[in-house]
Amino acid sequence: MKNPLFKIREAGKYGFINAEGTVVIEPQYYDAEAFYNNFSRVRFNDKLVPLDCMGRLLMKHLFNHVGYFEDGLAKVQLVKRWGYIDRRGSIAIDVQYDDAGDFHQGLAPANIDGKFGYIDKNGTFVIEPVFDTASEFKSDLAAISVDGLYGFINRKGKVVIEPQFESADSFQEEVAVIRHGDKWGIINTKGKVVIEPRFDIIEGFSEGEFFDGMALVAQDEQYGFINNQGKIVVNTMYDFAGDYGEQLALVEINEKFGYIDKSGKLVILPKFEDAGVFSDGLAQVKVKNEWGFIDTDGKFAIPARFEDVLPFKNGLAWVALGDKWAYIDRFGEVIWKEK
Repeated sequence: MKNPLFKIREAGKYGFINAEGTVVIEPQYYDAEAFYNNFSRVRFNDKLVPLDCMGRLLMKHLFNHVGYFEDGLAKVQLVKRWGYIDRRGSIAIDVQYDDAGDFHQGLAPANIDGKFGYIDKNGTFVIEPVFDTASEFKSDLAAISVDGLYGFINRKGKVVIEPQFESADSFQEEVAVIRHGDKWGIINTKGKVVIEPRFDIIEGFSEGEFFDGMALVAQDEQYGFINNQGKIVVNTMYDFAGDYGEQLALVEINEKFGYIDKSGKLVILPKFEDAGVFSDGLAQVKVKNEWGFIDTDGKFAIPARFEDVLPFKNGLAWVALGDKWAYIDRFGEVIWKEK
């Protein structure tokens, strides 16, 4: 988003400010989501309605559900059928499918009469609906299932990795997650198993989600990392760990948090009560029950003085000042505060 907007709260209603702290969408909604692909979703008459960055609601039609915009279209549900709207809120593909997914790489999975295929932006099936399940295309491949087994097809609909896995996710560049029982592993784009399912599936954690080319793994309640080639680069040896950001990842050792680099070397000693992921060059850390922000050298850039914080994004961070919302800049200056 060229000019990012930030969610604010006043008198129990939500609106948005810009990066300078100027209110650009007045707080008027009882529920609002962060902007994604230039749209928020706000609650209006008990329905989630897309809101653009000019504060305009897409209200040509009201739906039971409106998804996120991907590839310029958002899936919508009316009663029990699905279709798609464009960025002006006009119906781009008629509501007609039993189920539907998001567009990626020009195609979207859609279900009709109990089977999934893939449609183009005209709503035409370009890959016939013959699959039991189907996911979005990533890296020119999509995970599908037939008779309870998962494999992958290419954009022409040809099966390139035969259905053989209990479960599989979309590819992230060169690798995809597969599952067997309560374990997960990694395959490459040729379908070769790079890492046999051996990592624990942990509730609340995404399996094989890569950040900075690294993904968190766990075995026997110990955490480590693999890279996006499927190689174990940090052995499972930490009590807890968080995702990589700015080439560093947070780890827990003896109930204290520090940071390692991508080789696994400890570069910021574990001395914090709690900590978060690096973003915009800073990470939130907790000392004496208060939060502040450190730089990638481990030095405090913003002293610990807040009751609660969220990571920096697009130059600002949300913080709690008592029971009030506020936003600070990278110098720790408050640029907006709830009245």
